[in-house]
Amino acid sequence: MRITDLLSSNSIELDVKVSNKQEAIDKLVELMNNSGKLNDKEEYKKAVLSREELSTTGIGDGIAIPHAKTTAVKNAGLSSMVVRDGVDYDSLDGEPAHLFFMIAAPDGENNLHLEVLARLSTILMDEEFRKKLINAESKEEFLKLIDQKETEKFDEPVEDKKEDKNGYRVLAVTACPTGIAHTYMAAESLENKAKDMGISIKVETNGSGGAKNVLTDEEIKNADCIIIAADKNVYMDRFNGKRVIQTKVANGIHKAEELINEAVSGKAPIYHASGEKSEGGASDIEKEGIGHKVYKYLMNGVSHMLPFVIGGGILIALSFLVDSRAAGTPQFGTSTEFAAFFNSVGNLAFGFMLPILAGYIAMSIGDRPALAVGFVGGVIAKDGGSGFLGALLAGFIAGYLVVGLKKIFDKLPDSLEGLKPVLLYPFFGILLIGAILIFIVNPPVAALNGGITNLLNSMGSTSKVLLGLVLGGMMAIDMGGPFNKAAYVFGTASLATGNNDIMAAVMIGGMVPPLAIALATTFFKNKFTSRERQSGITNYIMGISFITEGAIPFAAADPLRVIPSCVIGSAVAGGLSMFFGCQTLAPHGGLFVVPVMTNPFMFVVSLIIGALVGMVLLGVLKKPLDR
Repeated sequence: MRITDLLSSNSIELDVKVSNKQEAIDKLVELMNNSGKLNDKEEYKKAVLSREELSTTGIGDGIAIPHAKTTAVKNAGLSSMVVRDGVDYDSLDGEPAHLFFMIAAPDGENNLHLEVLARLSTILMDEEFRKKLINAESKEEFLKLIDQKETEKFDEPVEDKKEDKNGYRVLAVTACPTGIAHTYMAAESLENKAKDMGISIKVETNGSGGAKNVLTDEEIKNADCIIIAADKNVYMDRFNGKRVIQTKVANGIHKAEELINEAVSGKAPIYHASGEKSEGGASDIEKEGIGHKVYKYLMNGVSHMLPFVIGGGILIALSFLVDSRAAGTPQFGTSTEFAAFFNSVGNLAFGFMLPILAGYIAMSIGDRPALAVGFVGGVIAKDGGSGFLGALLAGFIAGYLVVGLKKIFDKLPDSLEGLKPVLLYPFFGILLIGAILIFIVNPPVAALNGGITNLLNSMGSTSKVLLGLVLGGMMAIDMGGPFNKAAYVFGTASLATGNNDIMAAVMIGGMVPPLAIALATTFFKNKFTSRERQSGITNYIMGISFITEGAIPFAAADPLRVIPSCVIGSAVAGGLSMFFGCQTLAPHGGLFVVPVMTNPFMFVVSLIIGALVGMVLLGVLKKPLDR
């Protein structure tokens, strides 16, 4: 089977015009569907988008390889398109993507196609070959180029890789979450760069079809260093006592020379399978600050928490809406049977918010054994009155608690290894987190929580407007970055204390930037390129859906004018929302949850005013384009 067996002319399109990543994926899925390879087009698209949530498949150098392995695929296939003008695909190098290959892999035992897909990933590392594909004038030429390159690379006899008499000097393992594309591209990049540098290397690929080119014990023993370029777990115990560099698979593709130089420098950290601290610390290629680690752990908890908050919050809000339509009801949410059903289910879902937050923060730190410990800590924080702050602390404490327990129990005999995850970690972890939360964390944090709640409840209209201005503005400072996330987390935390007006101010602040930009591209056309005007249309949808990130390409292109305009517009909207007493129990949804808000009409008015303020400022600050 060859690459061209999976790629046909009806699944290729040249010189495509798309304005964003979503449109690119939609087009590729449509081409894949045209080839007859799919059982269920929508399910396949969902699987592709789920893969994108793990990490972008825009690997840089103008290439994007979205892919999925799912039962929605009938037969293995490829679709491809060329976007000569380029499109922002959130690529790892920040550059536009021009050349796209979408992979459809069936979820089954037959992995013959994976060998072919590995070949595709490998040949795409050739820059001259990529240029020829992008400039191909017909589908036939496109297919011919691929067939010729595959023949050249794989059908001719390959010389044995250079190997020292004592083995390979450097070893490597590459792996990505799905094991289809990045795995083989990283391997090819490392092998090519090592060959250029005159250094012998062997690379093991942990692909979807299993580990290939597996490193032997003798090779590991004789190697100077092992490079682990992986975004998923790799069997590490075999490298005990060896110098090991651990980094992400993208660095295997784009930083191969740096990795190999560090590997032969003799300064890489020594890996200890026992869990002891490694010499030398982290790799210089990818050092990660404490602040960034804490942020990642927090976001892991928040991302898992949000579905419970969103689903539960909307159901509770619907229960109020149902009762508001029933005359003479004494208590919103429970006065009618239908409303009580929504309220009951919504509150049950909402009640998972804090345990899920704490559990997944803990898991991101201490791996799976920390999950149960974090859950219990979150429940104790919820019932003990320390609320969101307590659950936050519980997650971090539980994670590091389990890390500590792992180090302690590593000294036990190997015969007790099986008892650790099922008995020792959960028993001692839950016992200790319970004691820490009940006797140390809950008392002061519950008192602090009560003080904050009383302060918010006692705020006058002026103070609340000021708070709305600040939170609304924060949502637009970095549009999805730390400031935005800090404001959003504060808003969701306030839901647990009944301060639903804060969430409304946060939501409206995040809706303004894309709407302001969309309006500006409509009414100040002479200040935007044709491509920006096309992207502006999609920002209307993103704005009303509360997807602030739609404004990022515009902010990145002209930060000194776009960011201040959006911040001021968002701040105005947030302040007005507070002033009019708008409230929401739903932490997401934008205009689609307005019907279940308190004072929905004035929420829409505040949104329009904020968006108009941002639009006018953009119109004033941006200069007309030279024609």
